[in-house]
Amino acid sequence: MLTFEDDFYNENIINIAGCDEAGRGPLCGPVVASAVILPKNYKNEKINDSKKLSEKEREILFSEIKENAISYGIGIVSPKEIDEINIYEASKKAMLLALKEINVKIDLILTDYMPLKFNNLEAISLIKGDAKARCIAAASILAKVTRDNIMKEYAKKYPQYHFEKNKGYPTKEHLEIIKKYGIIHGFYRESYKPVKEILYPPITLF
Repeated sequence: MLTFEDDFYNENIINIAGCDEAGRGPLCGPVVASAVILPKNYKNEKINDSKKLSEKEREILFSEIKENAISYGIGIVSPKEIDEINIYEASKKAMLLALKEINVKIDLILTDYMPLKFNNLEAISLIKGDAKARCIAAASILAKVTRDNIMKEYAKKYPQYHFEKNKGYPTKEHLEIIKKYGIIHGFYRESYKPVKEILYPPITLF
């Protein structure tokens, strides 16, 4: 049961925003974060850490969460900015962008292991938060599905990269693909080691 936030509800704390991100590990595409405020008494036993759900389950919950949330926001940070500020800072920025889209007063923020301050509110950073708090788990689902949909759109434009399948992660097949076809500039994270090695292969003198 994801019930961590239940202990915090009182007359002053009503709107609890959960934050999570998707896409730290991939070699390409943006990092996407979501912030979600669920109604206090909203129960949906299917909500869980997005990594523990099938793609179909996530897509169904994606619609249910958006329909039932008091408010939600999505933050997206580009591969270019990831290269400029690093993935940790980009993940944090994506969460802040998501929180800015919330259209009600936020009383408390819970994050999946990300120290954060927003509008003078210090977030509670939880290790494995998406397995403890349903609002964080809900945010993980919105972030994951949003990012996956972005990758599917890129798959239509660049079918040889199989983004619909690898979602940009450094699978063996994906690494072989980029060795064969090269890097899509502006879409790949050029600060990531496997991408660097394609862009700047080591020089052998002998």
